[in-house]
Formats: sequence, C-alpha cells, structure tokens
Amino acid sequence: MSPLIETIHAVGLLTCFALLATSRIGACIRWLSFQGILFGMVPLIVHDDGLTARAMLKGIVFPWLLLGLRARADFNREVQPFVSFVMSILCGILILALSVWLTQEMKPALAKAPFVMLDSSIFLIFMGLFLMISRRNALMQVIGFLVLENGIFVFGVITVVGTPLLVELGVLLDAFVGVFVMGIAIYHITREFGSMDVDRLTELRG
Repeated sequence: MSPLIETIHAVGLLTCFALLATSRIGACIRWLSFQGILFGMVPLIVHDDGLTARAMLKGIVFPWLLLGLRARADFNREVQPFVSFVMSILCGILILALSVWLTQEMKPALAKAPFVMLDSSIFLIFMGLFLMISRRNALMQVIGFLVLENGIFVFGVITVVGTPLLVELGVLLDAFVGVFVMGIAIYHITREFGSMDVDRLTELRG
C-alpha cells in the first residue's frame, strides 16, 4: 500500500477532528479547504488520472464562496454547536470506531479498494452528517455537506473501476448545486433574521 495513501488517511482524519474541535467558522473553512485538496489527490494515486479541477474547486473556489458568505454575516463568526465540542470529539471517536467496523464488514465485497481509503470515505460520510445535525450555524451545515460530499467522492473513486472522472464530475455537480442553493438560503436567512442560526427558522411558522 502506498505510504501516501496512508498519509492522506491519517491527515484526513485529523482534519475531521479539527472541524469538530474548532470554534471559529473561518478556521473551519480553512480546514475544509485543506481537506478538499488532500482528498482531491486520491484519483492521482489510485487511478493515476492526474490532478483535476476538483482540487481547485474544493480547495479554493468553495472555501472562497464560504468566506464571502461569512463576511456578509460578520456579526456571527462562531460555530455555535448543539452538541458541545468535547462531546463532539467523543462522538467523532465513536464514529471512527463504527467506520472501521463497517469497513471490515464491506472489505470482502470490495477487495480491490484500499482499506484505509474505504475507512476514510465512510468516516467522512458519517462525519458530514454529524456536522450537519450538530451545528446551529447554517454555514457550518454547508461545511458538513461538503465533508459528506468528500466521503461520497472518495468512495466512488476507490470502488468504481475505469470511470473515476465520471464519478468526480457527477459528485462535483451535485456539490456545486448544493452549495449554490445553500448560499442563497443563507443569504436570505441572514437578511431576514440577522443571524445564520437555523433554529430561527421556527419563527416562519404561520
């Protein structure tokens, strides 16, 4: 197994735990940018496809859009979790253990997929879902969505043989549409309530 694959796996896990422990949205966006570039190298290693536009989009374009959204709501730059940071890290450890178990169960059916990358993809998917449901700030939920998308992308690249570019383009299109729609929603939430807290949406009930 390539040492670079193991390095990406280890550093990728650290970026997820950094997202769980960081209290500033700007720092979370930078961690997401680093994670996007990191996992954007997976096709280069697994399929020798070379670097694609994904690394630029996930490492530069999307974080730039998120920083722009944060700047429009500069009165609130804190993560504001529903689940405390300490509990979030503990949940992250449990999610990692669950991911390793699921990877071991799935490995016989996906014998050609690198074990550590399969583990990373499952962990990213669960971590993205956790960030989306455990953070009050709408911008953090977009970050959670992009972490989830990283996991889906890695899973597709290591399990689909011969068409990683199609996988990449399909997932990136979904991610772009998702970020675009969420960006519009966040803009209107901020303009209406002066806050990006999603629990303020309950005030819209008639």
